This record gives sequence, C-alpha cells and structure tokens, in this order.
Amino acid sequence: MSYPIISADSHITEHPDTYRAHIDKAWLDKAPRMVDGGKKGDLFVIDGMDTPIAMGLVAAAGKPPEEITTDGVRFDELHRGGWDPAYRLADQDRDGVAAEIIYPTVGMLLCNHRDFDYKKACFDAYNRWIAEYCAAHPARLLGCGQTAMRTPAEGVEDLQAIKALGLRGVMMPGNPALEDYDSEIYNPVWEASIELGLPLSFHILTTRNEAPVRGPRINSFLSIIRGNQDIMGTLIFGGVFQRYPELKVVCVEADAGWVPHYMYRMDHAYQRHRNWLAPGVQLEKLPSEYFSEHIYTTFQDDWVAFKMANEMNWRHLLWASDFPHSDSTWPWSQDVIARQTAHLTDEQRKAILCDNVAALYGIDVHSLQEAA
Repeated sequence: MSYPIISADSHITEHPDTYRAHIDKAWLDKAPRMVDGGKKGDLFVIDGMDTPIAMGLVAAAGKPPEEITTDGVRFDELHRGGWDPAYRLADQDRDGVAAEIIYPTVGMLLCNHRDFDYKKACFDAYNRWIAEYCAAHPARLLGCGQTAMRTPAEGVEDLQAIKALGLRGVMMPGNPALEDYDSEIYNPVWEASIELGLPLSFHILTTRNEAPVRGPRINSFLSIIRGNQDIMGTLIFGGVFQRYPELKVVCVEADAGWVPHYMYRMDHAYQRHRNWLAPGVQLEKLPSEYFSEHIYTTFQDDWVAFKMANEMNWRHLLWASDFPHSDSTWPWSQDVIARQTAHLTDEQRKAILCDNVAALYGIDVHSLQEAA
C-alpha cells in the first residue's frame, strides 16, 4: 500500500522490573513483581489481588490455537518486542505495521484493583517506564499513559504529567474512585483532555464485573465488551458529550460490528423512555449522533465491522493488531486486512487503516513513512 498501516491498539509485555525499578520507594515492597510459579510458569504477583497473572495469553500472538495456554509459560519465551523496543520494530515490519498505539497488559488488570492509592503508585511507575520504551522510536511507538482517577483534580494532574512525558493518550480505569463518569465532577478532566489534545481510552477488562461468568469459561470471551458498552452509554446518556462537543473517547478492543445496532437501541430507548434520563440532563441530539461524533472504536479480527462500515461513522473506525496478545492478528495481519477490506472503497480502507488514527493522535504520516 502507498500509506503506512497503523495499529490503534497494541500492547507491551511488562518487564519484571517495570514497576519495581520505577515505583515510589514507599511502595517498593508491594510493587507488582514476577515470581517462578513452578508448573504454572512465571507469574506477575500483585499485592492485594488473589490471583497472580500468568504469562500464557499476554504474548501468544502467532501461536496455533492448540498451543495457546494460560499457564506454564516463562517470561523468556515471550515476544521480546513486548518489552524491548529494539526488537519491536522487527515485529512491526514482519506484520506490515508501521506504528502502534501501545497499551499496558498487567496494567489493564491493575485497573480492577480496589486500592486506588496502590493503583496510583503503580500507574505512575508504568507511565515512566512506557515513556522510556517509546522514546527509543517515538515515530513508531506511541504510548498511552494510565491514571487511577482517585479524584478529578488529581486526574487532571495525571493528564498533564502524561502529556509532559510525551505520551499520546490516556487509558482510563473503568471504575473511578468517586462518582461515575456521568457526574459533573469530572468536567475538569474532560476539559483537560480537550485542552491537552489527549484522547481518553476505555479498554476492555478494565471494569470490575461482580457477577460470575455463566456457562463454560469460553463464554466469558463473549461478555467482555459489555463493560465498554456500559461506559459509552453512561457518557452519552449522562450528557457528557452534550456538555463537551470537542471531547474524543476511544472504545478499545471491544470490536465494532455491534455499533450500528447499539446506536439504534440507544435511539429507541431515548425516544420511548427519555424520562429516565438523570434530572437536569437534556440531550439536543439523538444518542446515535453523539456516538458517531465522539466515540472511536478499535477492532482487530472483526469482519462485521468492515462489512457494516457504511452503517456507522467509518471515519471513527480504527483497525488494530492487538500484538502480542493471544487475540492478535500478528503475523498475518496483511492477509486479514486484504480479505476483510476487499469490498471497501480505497478512501475507506485508507481511513480505517491509517488516516483516522493519525488524525486522532496527531501522527505525522510523512515522517512515519520516512522512519519506516
């Protein structure tokens, strides 16, 4: 192709020293750490969380299904590009990807930790680490920082610090410490996001789900996007986009094929039950319009999203590889893209694979082509 392909959602694999080498000394003894779990393989142990994080799924990109396992994997077996930026470029080249918006892995599950003070310390450490990782190749490695969102005022400070580190976006926790995101107490956060030009991302698996999974374990794979949908609905029906018409939010790794029906369902609910809106909230547009104008969605192997592109704002569709996670399209992304985008116009294909994410994050495509 004559333009660079950019993944809007990829990940790092936290090095064993990611937190311990960067965390505030007061938290050093409790910093997330890697241990030898015997037959379970290497595990990331997080103080205050009952279940350690096994390494099997965090870097299983490219493995055949029969080899994908949660336990029994050692850190030195993982894709080195997950933590070594020098190797990352080779991983990108093999997949035909010129640059990536990069999110954490262990840090995703840390969002569900109940101790917000602990999360704050861990996220500050992660932000310092990911800034160093991306600084090695700033045109091709574009990191998102994390905020614990203990208070709106501190959230604003976190956004400012993330911007100062040279990171491109902010990964929000699914559950803030105080009121939910439709509360007006978060107005300063939305204002800071707009002023700083930092898109706010809500990634799957960052929202606590208190209900047990029904049926066999595989059924949980189908339910993980629900947390993101609930947040999008909270922002829309809560009037956040009504108050801030310049706010940009990214719904990350929750697929996008569901979006047309979700927009219809929101409009139906609003037209029939708008009296259920919170007191004082008035929407001047249909919910689907707010979704189309403010929310970007990332997806990897979702042919339905490509098929339904004309039924939603395809200028806000962002393709991703999800490297190096088990759900990644690496190293056959080019085959997936060719097959699933065959029916699109050249303009649509270029937008979803390059232009949309470049515009959202201020990526200089020409410089990227030179760097690649």
